[in-house]
Amino acid sequence: MSRRLVDRELRKRRLRREKLRKLREKFKVAKNEEEKKQIFEKVSKIAPSVKIEEFIASVK
Repeated sequence: MSRRLVDRELRKRRLRREKLRKLREKFKVAKNEEEKKQIFEKVSKIAPSVKIEEFIASVK
């Protein structure tokens, strides 16, 4: 793998982790189920392999 490709992959992973961290914070302060559902829909677009149980467990 070329250095540029490796850097690109690392950057994508870091951005994904940062986005998920921000969405976890939003999920914590979400008031109702509709907001939580919308946040999880965004999470599933960013990281499709994450299950809702895993995501909720990581929030607490």
